[in-house]
Amino acid sequence: MAAKFELYTDAKGEFRWRLKASNGQTIATGGEGYSSKASAKNGIESVKKNAADAEVVEL
Repeated sequence: MAAKFELYTDAKGEFRWRLKASNGQTIATGGEGYSSKASAKNGIESVKKNAADAEVVEL
């Protein structure tokens, strides 16, 4: 099973997403609640687009 994004509605009625690894462990979450499903999907697409080539920077 590959990693997957889960899109869900929280207790406040906001849309949120989380990224789950193939073993079911949550490895990332959207840091905010979105007022629309489309906005949450845009957040997922942004992560997919930008994370693939993201540099690791030690602080």
